[in-house]
Amino acid sequence: MAQIKASDLFVQCLEEEGVKYIFGVPGEENADFMMSLRKSDKIEFILCRHEQAAAFMADLYGRLTGKAGVCLGTLGPGATNLVTGVADANMDRAPLVALIGQAGTYRLHKESHQNMDAIAMFRPITKWAQTIYNAGTVPEVVRKAFKVAEAEKPGACVIELPEDIAKHMVDLKPLEPRKVRRPAADHKAIKAAVDLIAGAKTPVILAGNGCVRKRASQQLRRLAKKTGIPVVNTFMGKGAVSMDDEHCMFTIGLQGRDHVNLLIDDADVIVAAGYDLVEYAPGFWNKGKPKKVIVIDFEPAEVDVALPVEVDIVADVADSLWGINEELNKRFGDKLPLFDIKKYAKLRQRIYDDLTAEAEDNSFPMKPQRVVNEMRRALGPSDIMLSDVGAHKMWVSRYYNCYEPNTCQISNGFCTMGFALPGAIGAKFALPDQKVGCIMGDAGFLMNVQDLETAARNKIPFVCVVFVDGEYGLIKWKQQNQFEGQHSNLAFTNPDFEMLAKAFGIWGKTVTRGEDLRGIIEEAFKQNGPALVAVPIDYSENLKLTKRLGAIEATI
Repeated sequence: MAQIKASDLFVQCLEEEGVKYIFGVPGEENADFMMSLRKSDKIEFILCRHEQAAAFMADLYGRLTGKAGVCLGTLGPGATNLVTGVADANMDRAPLVALIGQAGTYRLHKESHQNMDAIAMFRPITKWAQTIYNAGTVPEVVRKAFKVAEAEKPGACVIELPEDIAKHMVDLKPLEPRKVRRPAADHKAIKAAVDLIAGAKTPVILAGNGCVRKRASQQLRRLAKKTGIPVVNTFMGKGAVSMDDEHCMFTIGLQGRDHVNLLIDDADVIVAAGYDLVEYAPGFWNKGKPKKVIVIDFEPAEVDVALPVEVDIVADVADSLWGINEELNKRFGDKLPLFDIKKYAKLRQRIYDDLTAEAEDNSFPMKPQRVVNEMRRALGPSDIMLSDVGAHKMWVSRYYNCYEPNTCQISNGFCTMGFALPGAIGAKFALPDQKVGCIMGDAGFLMNVQDLETAARNKIPFVCVVFVDGEYGLIKWKQQNQFEGQHSNLAFTNPDFEMLAKAFGIWGKTVTRGEDLRGIIEEAFKQNGPALVAVPIDYSENLKLTKRLGAIEATI
């Protein structure tokens, strides 16, 4: 074999993994890698304006494709800028591989320019992080990083390539990726789960982040229909069961006493499928009558005093649900479904009426639920919605419901402001044929506004709706709830959003009348590049919602 440069081999390994895009900001220490990448006809480098934004793009690419999104930064500040996006991907179970440059190995042992132990920094927020100290290990390190990142539960991995190692000559080839089969569920655990379900009086399925994989969603829908058990989804489990399915009881996750909490309160058995505790701690939903919990997940259930695990099924979620479905068929056959879903029809209608009550409200400044409903109307069943973090996230999480799994993306585990704008760019690279929209607060929007230029330069069409209130609205909401309406100074000023859009060379509008909202959003989605819609928001609705949810009568 002819010898090639290690950086050339590295790129060949990425090509073998099926990498199509790398999002990032290069530096001096990864110059050899960039020159090698320049020769690739399979991988496109997307030049970004901030490493954090690049990591969010890779995060969303990974969430939506199941293949690890790839981001790149140089050493020192380039690596530290990646940290927040990498941590977000890891906690929200998105497969991601971050590539970072490093100083030459000849100076890593001593004080030197921009030299820091980046791998030690990344270890607590990744599944695996590794420096390549020997060019001969490039194929193994790359293959392992992608294998670990994409294995359930997915997460982030980091590869560090020192600049001198990149120049070394080797005579190696990439390792071919091999499909990994996940373990099947233990038959005794499946039987125990069916025993518990069959003996229940008021069971409820809690669908989490692990249920938005397509196969898991299909089996979950089969289970709901086969048993007649209602399904509640977390913020990140939206669409696991379609919002128009009679078994769907919508979203849980607000810490107030929402309608759906009444259903959970009344449950004696909870089937928690693909549920992560970072989504909504069990202490918030384990109220009411004593419960027995069946946990179905890729890893053993977390130990939590509020999570009384009766059956712990540790296996592929889709396979586990399939096994339960088959055992139900075997035992009960034509006696299925075991429960009557019609008994929950009134509660479902009550929730639906609540969620759509202000769907046509044109009062101004606009009610957040009105804007969220308008975005739901504008996006099709398979289109993608992203929510940033702030007060608007509470409204998106409650009011935006889905027909298909993985079509509403929320930073929920790590709750990262600034996630949605670059995330929308990554989503569009992942699914170019789907419409993409995002809702952000004015605070979060300005945290990664620089990458509007990346979207404009690449003519990436998506719609970014900014809720304008001139404050850190969620912090204000929480402080008011905790301190009898009082809050600290949280106000700031904003730019003219239309002028800001014009400065970036993109289409932008500020809503000045409620009656104009629908037409403006429709026009925004017709643009051939990014579009910005600024909407003055009436966040007095926050405390009204808190008061209303707290006053819900505990009847099903």
